[in-house]
Amino acid sequence: QVQLVESGGGLVQPGGSLTLSCAASGSIRRIYTMDWYRQAPGKQRELVATSGPTSTYADSVKGRFTISRDNAKNTVYLQMNSLKPEDTAVYYCYLKGVNIDYVGLDYWGKGTLVTVSS
Repeated sequence: QVQLVESGGGLVQPGGSLTLSCAASGSIRRIYTMDWYRQAPGKQRELVATSGPTSTYADSVKGRFTISRDNAKNTVYLQMNSLKPEDTAVYYCYLKGVNIDYVGLDYWGKGTLVTVSS
């Protein structure tokens, strides 16, 4: 079993910053990627950023968001700057990897709410 615990969400004014964290624990042998997705009210879940060998970003967040990963802590971060009201969403962490028995892992966190509003 793998657990993903997200933290760092909250209410922030437009132009503000937040840093999200997602810590993975459990029987993990190797993590291929830990990514961030988001789902705004009434919209489909969308990819925000990936933390592979080369990070990738949705066009809507390029230049404002930065994804980073601490492999020693199995933790991924999302630094969000210059936040806009349209960034309001539930942010989800996603992990893909293998466990100690080389069985594939495909897990989602429960999400953390980010609200950008004055």
